[in-house]
Amino acid sequence: YGFIGGEFVSMGDQGEFIINVELPKDAILDQTGKITQKVEEELLKFPEITKVITTVGASSSIIEPQGAAYKSEINVKMIPKEERSISSDFMAVRVKNALTEKIPGAKIQTAQMSIMGGANDAPIQIIFKGSDTEVLYAYANKILALAKKVPNASSTKLTVETGNPELNVNLDKKRMAELGLSMDMVGGIMQTAFSGYNDSKFKPAEYEYDINVKYDAFNRKNVDDLATLTFLNARGEQIKLTQFAQISQATGAARLERRSRMSAVTLESQVVGRAVGDVGGDMLKIVEQNPMPKGVSLDLDGDLKMQGEAAGSMGIAMLASILFVYLIMVALYDSYIYPFVVLFSLPVAMIGALFALALTMNTLNIFSGLGLIMLMGLVAKNAILLVDFANQRKKDGLSTFEALIESGETRLRPILMTTVAMIIGMLPLALASGAGAEWKNGLAWVLIGGLTSSMFLTLVVVPVAFQITDYTIELASRLFRFGKSKKEEVIL
Repeated sequence: YGFIGGEFVSMGDQGEFIINVELPKDAILDQTGKITQKVEEELLKFPEITKVITTVGASSSIIEPQGAAYKSEINVKMIPKEERSISSDFMAVRVKNALTEKIPGAKIQTAQMSIMGGANDAPIQIIFKGSDTEVLYAYANKILALAKKVPNASSTKLTVETGNPELNVNLDKKRMAELGLSMDMVGGIMQTAFSGYNDSKFKPAEYEYDINVKYDAFNRKNVDDLATLTFLNARGEQIKLTQFAQISQATGAARLERRSRMSAVTLESQVVGRAVGDVGGDMLKIVEQNPMPKGVSLDLDGDLKMQGEAAGSMGIAMLASILFVYLIMVALYDSYIYPFVVLFSLPVAMIGALFALALTMNTLNIFSGLGLIMLMGLVAKNAILLVDFANQRKKDGLSTFEALIESGETRLRPILMTTVAMIIGMLPLALASGAGAEWKNGLAWVLIGGLTSSMFLTLVVVPVAFQITDYTIELASRLFRFGKSKKEEVIL
């Protein structure tokens, strides 16, 4: 996150966000529509909001149930970024708090807009897996209660929500066999009665329509309608469901989630005003402080998983860049020692890069990581100018100290010219404030900070390292010669 114009501005402010409204599980579509209309009226009172697009009874998420009558989704569009002083994610938090106070009984959740137009996946996704669902859900709810207290975590929830009303039918298989009924027959008739059978088609002209055969809505309103469901066995006898089954009311999960052939539940959370890695780290610490029960395991998904994978790839790329710079200098100098002197310019550049990120309140993300890799090649240029000129002056007969002094005086101007030119070239990218510009600000600030610190510190660190290296080589050479015979010394 960056601090621009006196306000915190999040990465990639698109000026849109999504509000999910959830009522109790037994709410009908008409009730959901009326509550959603009240939410729309409250939203349009905010001057930063220009338009709302509502879908009642459905969700754009591929995870959520598509036909949930107790849910609705509102796509909120804001005024252009330059006309407001608050980012979309902070606006989402403000709207959520206001709606929660003014519309009791409705559960309000917010999410950022994805590039596909639907709700964006939560950046923090911690997946709990286990074979015992009761133990799994109990542990997940315990972690959820603690995770909601983590600073800057927003819309923290579990993907598998319990409390969905349902009817449990416990069949007596022995009694079914006595009555001449089979599981296939009972299951098929119950599905046809309450869900419908639509294999038949009606085609009056060019269009084809499904014929859905099922109980009328009047005959499937309550438990008694299910209890009086009638089955016909092979002997032509009519048998009611209550003669071989027990019916009970219960609550269960709206959907079941599985990962790696095991029952699973995902802890999801949005992040506002803080780095995803910091918030995710705090939640993982909570898991460590509350050991998982036997049989429960953990996986990561979302931005947390991608950050771990990207960090490893970035680390390998950075090491490879340093190695290639060293090998190229070995070929140029025809030496394995002096290229190490040039590499002393890299740590001083890293200091400036990280300091610039902290000063501008940018995070170490994939773009700033690319800037660090670019920096490895750019800052080595200053040290190469100093070392190359010093070696030339040493060949002309100057001592190491005199060569370094003359090298610093002579190469100061080209170092300043090239470094200042690159810094000025990065300023438009660093100071850009258009939509989505925050993603690339970090890359520019890394280069500016690294080049600035390298421009000044290289003039001190590299000559000192060169002097120490040259003295060490000369001392080692003298020690190698000590004790040798004059004949061997002559040969050397």
